[in-house]
Order: sequence, then C-alpha cells, then structure tokens
Amino acid sequence: MKPPLLLIGHGTHDETGVAEFGRFVHRLRCRLDQRVAEVTGGFINKARPQLRDSISSLIAHGHHHLIALPLSLTGDREALGDIPGTMALEQERHPTLEFDLARPLGPDPRILELLAERLADAQADMPRLVTEEMPEDIDPAETAVVLVGHGAADPAVNAEVHRVSRLFWETHASDMLTVETAYMSHNRPGVPGGLERCRRLGAKRVIVLPYLLFAGGVLERIWAQALAYGANHEGLDIRCAEVIGDCEGLADVVIDRYEEALAGAADPGVWTARRRFTEALAVERLTRGEPESEIPTPV
Repeated sequence: MKPPLLLIGHGTHDETGVAEFGRFVHRLRCRLDQRVAEVTGGFINKARPQLRDSISSLIAHGHHHLIALPLSLTGDREALGDIPGTMALEQERHPTLEFDLARPLGPDPRILELLAERLADAQADMPRLVTEEMPEDIDPAETAVVLVGHGAADPAVNAEVHRVSRLFWETHASDMLTVETAYMSHNRPGVPGGLERCRRLGAKRVIVLPYLLFAGGVLERIWAQALAYGANHEGLDIRCAEVIGDCEGLADVVIDRYEEALAGAADPGVWTARRRFTEALAVERLTRGEPESEIPTPV
C-alpha cells in the first residue's frame, strides 16, 4: 500500500468552496482505493478540517509517512503560507512524521485542456448576461477571452497567471482575437479593466474564464463584476465560464503529482540542483561550439 495523500487547501469561509474541496477529496479516495493507504485533506486556515487535525488523524491511524500536495494553481505563498515550515512544525508535534512535498498543479497542459472545455461550454450553452435575446453569430476572430486569476501581492505569482493566458491563447484559442489577463485582487487590471481592453481591441463577444479550481465567493464576485460591466455596455456579448471544478481531469493531474513525489522528482532542492547543473553544462557546450541538440534540458 502506498503512503497517504494529504491535499492542502488555503482555506475559505465560503461553504461552497469547502464542500467542493470535500467532494474532490472523496473522488480521489474512490480513484485510489486499494492503491493508497488513505486520501484526506486539510486547510491552512479559515475552514475545517484544519491541516493539523488531518495530520493528527493520519498519525493516529498509524500512517507516519505521507505525500503532502498543495491544491493550488500558482503556489502563492501568501495564500497557502509556508507549507514546508508548517509541515516542519507538525514534525515537532509528531516526531515520527515523515513527508514528501509534491509540486503545485501549475500550468499543466491538462489544466489548460480543462480551461478549454469550460470555454467551449460557455460558447455553446451559456446565455448572455444582460438580455434574453438570442446572441448574434459572432466570428471567433471577434471573440476575446479574459482569464481571471485570484491576484497576489507577489509579482511572480501574477506573472505566472499572465504566462498561463499566453499559453492558453497559443495552444487552445489561437483563432480568437486575444486572451487578456485580469485579477480579482492586489493587481491590475481587474475584471472590468480586462473587459475594457477587449472592447477597445474590437471584440464583439468576451468570455470571462476563471482560473480557479473551485466555485465560491471569488467566482461570484467575478461574475458580479462582469455583469455590472455588461449592464453599461449592452452592445458587447459577455459570457462567463465555470471554474475547473471537481472532475476526473483534475484528479488525473493530482494523481500524477502524487506519483511524481513518490519517485522523488518533486524534491525542490534536487530539481534546482539538476537545473543549475544542466544550465551550466549548456553554457559550457555552447562556448565550445557543440550542437544545441546535444545539450540536455532539465527534467
């Protein structure tokens, strides 16, 4: 039996988000039945079960080695906190505890595919926000997307969301006018600013695409801001897509991160050392004039 999987959430006061987190844990529990000793989850703050309680429960059931996986798209330390430090404190409380830390979900190609599915659903099924009139036939080249992330105080986290927008445009929405980036907090543009950019570029339809795992208060605020903007721009067809949500595709990514951590590939120190070595080797070989195809890349 493989060691337990512990999903770590940042926590929220919103019951919808907590419930969806719980359903996703249950999905993984069913998927990994008879393969993994236990699948559970805990929140850093604001919600139950708290992370420390989930760890205590695992220890009480005789599990002293676990895989901890931050359920996050960006790895924002402001939202998730210092997870290695938090786990180290848990080791002080439970001296027998050992853990391997898996990578956050990040811009995995399968995450982008799930976003593309939500985008397609919004294009096909969802009505206009402002009126009940049948939408006109609008060409993809006149359609724009606003990908909306949480927003963070850390510029690197915001840059990661912007990178996702670019990757998504090139891999799944290249026929569309643009994929703009917006944030719910900490950074500009906000949702109205993202919509305004699309309008000024000439978009006739804009689809708001949340870069969020689960529904809840943040999604409601995104939709409310889009609705408010649309009320003052009735000539613009604005639609809102759903979040990634509890689904099999998301479970596939999480299970791969779990297996990766078991294999030791997710150790940040090992990966950083390997990257530095291969980058240094690449520079040396380029200096000697060796073909670029023979230069290894980090894995």
